[in-house]
Amino acid sequence: MNFDFYAYVVIPVLIFVARIFDVSLGTIRIILVAKGLRKIAPIIGFFEVFIWVLAISKIIENLDNWICYFAYAGGFATGNYIGMKIEEKLALGHELIRVITKRDAKDLVNELQCKGFGVTFVNAEGTKGEVGVVYIIVTRKKMNEAINIIKSNNPNSIYTIEDIRFVNRDVFFAPVNQKEKLKKGFVRK
Repeated sequence: MNFDFYAYVVIPVLIFVARIFDVSLGTIRIILVAKGLRKIAPIIGFFEVFIWVLAISKIIENLDNWICYFAYAGGFATGNYIGMKIEEKLALGHELIRVITKRDAKDLVNELQCKGFGVTFVNAEGTKGEVGVVYIIVTRKKMNEAINIIKSNNPNSIYTIEDIRFVNRDVFFAPVNQKEKLKKGFVRK
């Protein structure tokens, strides 16, 4: 019995790796299009499809090799995971954080402003009385910092996070120290 190492090991591994690359590129391309970054998406799409054609041609050449089918499916699944992880690390785009507080949110607003976050605060009426609504537009890279501030200042607040497709100018991140705010009258007590 003669084992064909190339057909049953090398080709499936190549198919697996190719699928990881093309699916990761596809995941990133779709996310870029959804975020409105359409200039780079066609370039990524070219390489995505080029790699896919190479992988599928090897499948067609080896239709009797069932290991190639598993390599193809495994590469697809792994490529999805890796593509999402890459996008998570890139943290492209902006998010809107909406915070609804049951109590006064002035301390939260002040700390967010002191840390340089652009904040809009609105008094509102909820089902159980007065509430405060805080709107914060942040880059995805700064989102966790803003959430930590929310949790430390207002742990019982409700917050939602929405993906923003487009922001007409960069986020308002310009840290302001507490003394400057007091001079300008920004700090609410």
